Amino acid sequence: MSVNPVDTKVRRSAAPDAGQWRVLGWDAAGIVVGTGPEVTDFAIGDEVFYAGALDRPGTDAEFHLVDERIVGRKPRSLNWAEAAALPLTAITAWEMLFDRLDIRRSVPGVKPAVLIIGGAGGVSSIAIQLARVLTDVTVVATASRPETRDWVTSLGAHYVVDHSRPLAAQVAALPTGAPGFVFSTTQTDRHMPEIVELIASQGHFGLIDDPAALDALPLKKKSLSLHWELMFTRPLFGTADMGRQGEILNDVSRLVDDGRIRTTLGRNLGLITAANLRQAHALIESGQAKGKIVLEGFPG
Repeated sequence: MSVNPVDTKVRRSAAPDAGQWRVLGWDAAGIVVGTGPEVTDFAIGDEVFYAGALDRPGTDAEFHLVDERIVGRKPRSLNWAEAAALPLTAITAWEMLFDRLDIRRSVPGVKPAVLIIGGAGGVSSIAIQLARVLTDVTVVATASRPETRDWVTSLGAHYVVDHSRPLAAQVAALPTGAPGFVFSTTQTDRHMPEIVELIASQGHFGLIDDPAALDALPLKKKSLSLHWELMFTRPLFGTADMGRQGEILNDVSRLVDDGRIRTTLGRNLGLITAANLRQAHALIESGQAKGKIVLEGFPG
């Protein structure tokens, strides 16, 4: 299983009832050991991967119950840790790029380009790859350290800018012109004035983090659209297209096995234990993680 920012947010904000506990974790790769009577897509022994649902117990457990509609077939070419790094971030990135921002749709008079803020994070690491292999959009990613700049470049970013410095001037200096799409994964409140300045008129702006406050009024002058992505929305509300998440994971699995994208595994911290989970949460909260943090297996 892998650890995501949502794990730390739920740990801090959603205490269990008195005398009870809450199982965290929303990413897994494993083997089907049982199925319900209405299951049609999977059988015992199938290798699968998925992100689960926010309103059910999480994946920091040896056994886990999940709706088959949000489950995909594990990439054959990946080991368990490599596969577990992908589901939540891949669904989040896919839904934002193609369901929310719709980056395949051009903005009038604007060269197709997307700016991804926080390029070395888990979601950005797969978003860069998906944008490269599935579109002709120019990908600009942000990174502030040599190792993270190298990471996002290796994933396919055409250009890298430094999010520790004002973004608008750096983006304006690129040959892409003002991007029609901006995908912010972190510190949106800090970057918001720069985003409004650098994005093209009639552009599309999306975010996944949780700013303490978000003033959308500055978006009006440029007629910018605002998109907020939460990959748990479909399973939380049982939407009519909930099964699309299983389809996305199967698409991702094929892209991996075809050698077009790769796992975003950054660190494997070993067995799923309380101590290793504490370390994983601390790394996530430090803001210094590169790619995904994964734990694998249980003590014997």
